[in-house]
Amino acid sequence: MAEQELEKETVIDEEFLIRSLEKNEFDVFRDEYFNLHPYDRAQFYFRLEPELRVKIYEYLSPEEMGEIIENIEADDEDYEPLFAEMNAQYAADTLSNMYTDDAVDVLNELNKDQAASYLTIMDQESAEEIKNLLHYEEYTAGSIMTTEFISIPEHSTVRSAMAILRNKAPDAETIYYTFVINEDRKLVGVVSLRDLITSEEDRLIKEIMSDRVVSVSVSEDQENVARMMKDYDFLALPVVDFQQHLLGIITVDDIIDVLDEEASDDYSKLAGVSDMDSRDRTPLRAARKRLPWLIALLFLGMMTANLIGSFEDTLEQVAILAVFIPLIAGMAGNTGTQALAVAVRSIATGDINDESKTKLILREAGTGLITGTICGILVVGIVYVWYDSFFLGLLVGFSIFASLIVATLAGSLVPLIMHKFNIDPAVASGPFITTINDIISILIYFGIATTFMSYLT
Repeated sequence: MAEQELEKETVIDEEFLIRSLEKNEFDVFRDEYFNLHPYDRAQFYFRLEPELRVKIYEYLSPEEMGEIIENIEADDEDYEPLFAEMNAQYAADTLSNMYTDDAVDVLNELNKDQAASYLTIMDQESAEEIKNLLHYEEYTAGSIMTTEFISIPEHSTVRSAMAILRNKAPDAETIYYTFVINEDRKLVGVVSLRDLITSEEDRLIKEIMSDRVVSVSVSEDQENVARMMKDYDFLALPVVDFQQHLLGIITVDDIIDVLDEEASDDYSKLAGVSDMDSRDRTPLRAARKRLPWLIALLFLGMMTANLIGSFEDTLEQVAILAVFIPLIAGMAGNTGTQALAVAVRSIATGDINDESKTKLILREAGTGLITGTICGILVVGIVYVWYDSFFLGLLVGFSIFASLIVATLAGSLVPLIMHKFNIDPAVASGPFITTINDIISILIYFGIATTFMSYLT
C-alpha cells in the first residue's frame, strides 16, 4: 500500500510540474522542481516532450542544467537532439558547468561540428580542460578521469590543507581523499578526510599521509581500472602519467558506469547481438544490430545442413538416426554454452593466469567427462527401452558422451584462445559456440553411425 501511495504521489507531482510549465508559472515550477532529488529532476526532464523541455531552458541556469545532464539516463545518440534544442551559448555554458569527465562523455557522443562549436564559444579555461581529456583514447583511464580533484603539497600543515580543502571543495568531485604531491607535481601520498579532521593542526601532511598509493596509468584499460577499484574498495583512484605526475582521479560513480557498460556489452555479444540496446525504438534499428550475427550464423547453419546432407546414404539406410539429431546437437550446444559462460566470467573478473588456465581446462574436461558419462548411460537405457535396440542406444549414448566432452572443451578453449590474441572473448557468443558444437556433434554422431552401419541394418 505504501509503495502504491508513493507511486501515486510521484505521478501527481509530475502532472503538477507539467501544468506549471504549460501555464508559465516560473516560481511555482522552480519551487516544486528543486524539491526533487537530482536524479528525479533529470528523469523528469528527459521524459518531457521537446516543446516543454524548451521552457526548462528558460527556467534553469546553465549550472542547474549541467547537474541535470550529469544525472540523466540517456542513450548515446540521445544527447545530440537534446543539445540541438538549446541555444548554442546556453549549451556551451551547460557543458562548462559540468564535471569535466561528464562533459567529455557528452561531447564524444555529439556531432563533431556541434562539439567543436561548443568548445569555441565556451570559456577558455573549461574548454582547455575538456580538450585535454578529449585527446585520450576511448575506454582508457584518461578518458574517464576527472580533473576536479584536490591535491596538496607534502610540506603543508594540516591547518593549511584544511584551508585548501574548504576553498576547493565546492568544485571538487570528491573530498574524501586528498592526494599529496611534491614540488614537481608527482604523486607521493594520500590522506583521508578523517586523518585531516583528527590530526593536530600544526602537523605536516607528509607525517600523516600514506605513501603507499595505488594509482593507474593514464593509458590503462577501463576494465582493469574497474577491477582495481573493486579489489581495493576505493572511492577514488589517482591517474598518473609515466613520470608519476598526478593528472586526475577516477571516482566510484564513473566505475559503476564502466561496469554497467562492460556488462551490457558482454551480455549483448554472448546473446549474439551487436551493441544491444533495450531502448531500440524501431524494428529497423533493432534488426540492423542483429542481422550481422544472424547472417553469420545462417552460413554456419548451412554448413550444418550440408554436413547432414553428406550422410544422406546413412540416413536412407537407417532413417531412425534422424530422430536423435536435435537431441545430440542440443545437448552439445547447451554444455558448450555453460563452459563458455564460466570461461568468459573468469576472464572478465581477472581470475585467469597461465596456471589457472590449465586448471580451468582440466576442470572443464573433467566436467565434460562426468556429464557425458551420466547422460550417455541414461540415453543408452532410454533408447533401448524405447526402440528395443541396445546397439542403437549404445550409438546414441556414446555420441552424446563424446560430444559433451568435446563441446565442453570447445566452450572453454575458444574464449581463452581469443583472449590470448587480444580479441574480446565475449565475441565467442552463445549462438556462435552452439552452432560450432552442432557441427562437431553431428560429425561425431554420423561418423560413428557410418562406421558401424552393419550393426544397425
